[in-house]
Amino acid sequence: MGSIENLLALMARLRDARHGCPWDREQDFASIAPYTIEEAYEVADAIARSDMAALKEELGDLLFQVVFHARMAEEAGQFSFEDVAEAIIEKMVRRHPHVFGSAEVASAEAQTQAWEEHKAAERRTRRHGSGKGESLLDGVALALPALARASKIGRRAARIGFDWEEARPVFAKIAEEMAELETALETGAAPGVVEEEMGDLLFAAANLARKLEIDPEAALRRATAKFETRFRRLEVLAQERKIGPAIALLEALWQEVKESEHREG
Repeated sequence: MGSIENLLALMARLRDARHGCPWDREQDFASIAPYTIEEAYEVADAIARSDMAALKEELGDLLFQVVFHARMAEEAGQFSFEDVAEAIIEKMVRRHPHVFGSAEVASAEAQTQAWEEHKAAERRTRRHGSGKGESLLDGVALALPALARASKIGRRAARIGFDWEEARPVFAKIAEEMAELETALETGAAPGVVEEEMGDLLFAAANLARKLEIDPEAALRRATAKFETRFRRLEVLAQERKIGPAIALLEALWQEVKESEHREG
């Protein structure tokens, strides 16, 4: 047996009604979904750290999630792992006619456009089959991280020109949303209203990132990592100098950490 066959057999054993693992037998699609998302992020983290050993391990964990879902579907009589593999092979062949057929693509940019057109055609087919109306926003997964989903929704709307011509006008939109948030706070608006205004501000920021061709998720991850690095250095300095939780002193240390980064790099 090959590695994939061994993995499928292992999963079947874990889910066996008599001799399997009690925890694995109790799981369903909904309970496993958070682990699947977590493993995908851990793959991305290993890539960001250029840790190939970790990437190998995390890819295995992610593959195990695919096998887990496929096994539960097979038990329910829906589909098997083989069906999953066949479906993705068929999809990739269909979406790459320039590789597996006679079509020609002049550049990576043209391929990206062709890819999106193929996906749009597939969505239209699915929608027509279901009897529902078609929307440009169909197929944008609800489970995407909020910033990534906001950016993708913006890109879809931009396909019919519902967009700013350039990035600069988005600054005005962000200023507008900030003013509305400030007003909500100053007037003692209900928490739900404040949350809505905060969401509008974040959505505008995501669109600015899109117009600047910046991945908002990646940018925020880097900003958070930078803050974390600086804060850890601040903690070390505060402990060395026996500085307590005095805001002014901690702010001075923060500035010192930032200045040391500039000198080092």
